[in-house]
Amino acid sequence: METTLGDRIGELRVRRGLTQERLAEKARLCVDTIRKLEQNQRLTARMATLNSLARALDVETSVLLGAPTVLGPANGSEPASILALRQAVTPVWEFPGLGEPEDVPPPSVAELRNSIRSTEDVRRRGELTKITALLPTLLADARAAVHTYSGTDRAAACAVLAEAYQVAATTLTAFGKEDAAFTALERSMKAAEQSDDPNLQTIGVSTLSWIFAKQGRLADAEQVAVRMAERIEPGFRSAPIELSLWGILLLRGTTAAVRAQRDDVAEDLLAMATAAAARIGIDRLDYATPFGPTNAGVAAVNAYVDMGKPDKALQHAQRIPGLGHLPPTWLARHHLDRALAHAEMRRDAAATRALLTAEQTAPEWMRYHSTSRHLVAELRGRELRRSSPIRDLAVRLEIEDD
Repeated sequence: METTLGDRIGELRVRRGLTQERLAEKARLCVDTIRKLEQNQRLTARMATLNSLARALDVETSVLLGAPTVLGPANGSEPASILALRQAVTPVWEFPGLGEPEDVPPPSVAELRNSIRSTEDVRRRGELTKITALLPTLLADARAAVHTYSGTDRAAACAVLAEAYQVAATTLTAFGKEDAAFTALERSMKAAEQSDDPNLQTIGVSTLSWIFAKQGRLADAEQVAVRMAERIEPGFRSAPIELSLWGILLLRGTTAAVRAQRDDVAEDLLAMATAAAARIGIDRLDYATPFGPTNAGVAAVNAYVDMGKPDKALQHAQRIPGLGHLPPTWLARHHLDRALAHAEMRRDAAATRALLTAEQTAPEWMRYHSTSRHLVAELRGRELRRSSPIRDLAVRLEIEDD
């Protein structure tokens, strides 16, 4: 039987040897809040409350929410976690006459910012099921703040809401739900227009380009990225973040151009992005997206793999500095690109080693990433031995035999 939020809090509290009063003191919460949660009189809590409880219980916030099973839909329907995320993006009450607004007390702007940072940390690690657990509460919290506050606080809440919708868009896209992702991104852009952060629209266009590429709309993916890059093209005295956002857009355009077999265009865009990265000189992480010499190098490897130049991809991979600066999901993708290049050259043992490194780097990302699953299935099909590392990996990823 599925446990409730209160059940999990109570179990962890007892395991830690804490009374309700002591837990309330450590979390800086009212003890009545904890009693109501543990007695299941309240089934939800604000993100700030969950974060405080998680810190006091020495667990991640997603542990309190419970990690859903995403790949296992019930009775042929959409998995419950994806359905919950869809509902969080487009709640029924927003349609006139079809329900009451969410009764969620607004958190402070500082609490919202802490929540989006913790969510981005989980996202960078590629822990997709945790993201699906965290986002509905974060979206409800941010909407409550936007509806309640005014002035600068409302603008700040809009910025968090815009980022939360962007995370929802990328998460839904990762699970193949591009239709819902597009809706989430539309809402993100609307919130960004009312926010206090002009860069959010730029990073939103980067996400839009990625979604278009996933949908196979390659011309659109290239066009939106390049047009926005032209609009924000930095000058001689531009700040590093401006160079970073410009470079991120150029790399999105590169990916789309490569997949559309416009290699000359792709190489021009990649060259400009590489020059921007060299001008910055260090690896940055802006809006949960890395950019700098390392990521530009990784992007080049990805481009050469997609161009069908595996030898050039592997040669370039040997020259990339500072891979340790990359977030786990980006690093795992790089190892997957190396595996693809080795497999193209029929170096199956090397490809398997690269895949195992990717799995070690971001195991849940590997489980849900379609390209990694397809490559593992292909290599397993070429493996003659009954027992081997690639067959073991296929078992861990729950890839069925043909």
